[in-house]
Amino acid sequence: MGQVHSVLVRAGAEPCATRARPAAPRLRPFAAGYGAFRIGTAGPAPRRVLPLNLVTVIVDLAGRGALVFGARGAPLVHAGASWERGVTVGLTPAGVRALFGTPMSALTGAVVPLDDLLGRSRTAELEDRLSTEPGWTARLSLLDGLLAEWLSPDGESPDAPAARAWWRIHEVAGQIKVGPLAAELGIGRRRLETGFQREFGLSPKTVARVARFQRAASVLGAPSGDLGTAAACGFADQPHFTREVRTMAGVTPTELRAILQYTGPLDG
Repeated sequence: MGQVHSVLVRAGAEPCATRARPAAPRLRPFAAGYGAFRIGTAGPAPRRVLPLNLVTVIVDLAGRGALVFGARGAPLVHAGASWERGVTVGLTPAGVRALFGTPMSALTGAVVPLDDLLGRSRTAELEDRLSTEPGWTARLSLLDGLLAEWLSPDGESPDAPAARAWWRIHEVAGQIKVGPLAAELGIGRRRLETGFQREFGLSPKTVARVARFQRAASVLGAPSGDLGTAAACGFADQPHFTREVRTMAGVTPTELRAILQYTGPLDG
């Protein structure tokens, strides 16, 4: 599942260093995975937040706070982005309910301090424990333990057909139309669309569109990222691919590939 949250609007003096790791298997219904980062630009720098079907928690370890970014179907330029080095967590709809006690739709398109959702005590514990770990591998492993401790999955369950459809869309990276998806689940199209708006704050069509874009972004960000391979991620043709990338990221596919590949490994 694609998890490219944001990119610098302009490349910094040094590449961003990044690392990614999936959540432990038992936690994957709730968290798609984790990331670690160190930004190559000193001080606040505008970042383009990309469309994403996950809720993203960003914890900055340089003392600049922790934020929660809701899922979104359109890009956002976050001019005051000041995170420097830290970790990210990508939460699924079930994870949002189990950790924050709210549906994903309550956060769609929003940017909220983590304190407001997790509480000051747990947020402070998270920041302190991440800061005292000896390296990035240990920090990402710590997230598994904390999520396992803090998740409360026995609360109100998401709309079951909508939840199944959300996962189905990501299984096929957005390459399914709404009508056949509803038929596959044995429900009407309107019922599916209503469930998506209530649970996720996005339509099934938008979720599929974002899933295709994120899959293409993952391809472009790989060392062997190829425009032709990315365009084959469910787009009708090259012009369609170019239009979608411009709409979703505000740049051309070639520019997005250059931005995504302007990274280095994060050691430790």
